[in-house]
Order: sequence, then C-alpha cells, then structure tokens
Amino acid sequence: MQLNLKLSELKKGQTAEILSFENDELKLRFYEMGCLPGEKVQIELVAPLGDPIAINISGYLLSIRKSDAKCIKIRPE
Repeated sequence: MQLNLKLSELKKGQTAEILSFENDELKLRFYEMGCLPGEKVQIELVAPLGDPIAINISGYLLSIRKSDAKCIKIRPE
C-alpha cells in the first residue's frame, strides 16, 4: 500500500490519517473545520458523479470538494 496518497484517492469506507496540506490558503480553512494533521478521516459518502465527498472526522460529517481533497496528504490505514 502506498504511504503518501491524497484524500481524493480514497474509496468509500476507507480510513486514513491526515499528514499535511499542499495549499496554505486551504490549510487554514481545513484547520478551522477540524482537519488537523494526525486526525483520522473516513470516506462516508460519495456523490453520484464523484464530487463532493463526505468525510467523517472527529465524529461529524464534513462535505468537501474533490479538488480540495486533492490538497490533503494522507496515510491510509
């Protein structure tokens, strides 16, 4: 299994740990929403056309665009 993937590459039901962010502007927005390095995320829902996706993080569902998910580096579990 690859060690450095993007959140956008996970499939429904998969879990991963957030490692870092590639975009500084989005990084601050993600931090405000509770997406911090070290947090566990799970893909819960995927829209019929694949965008947006809903992730479970810290006990709540967060809907994000697939393009934003490409900026989140993760380590799959």
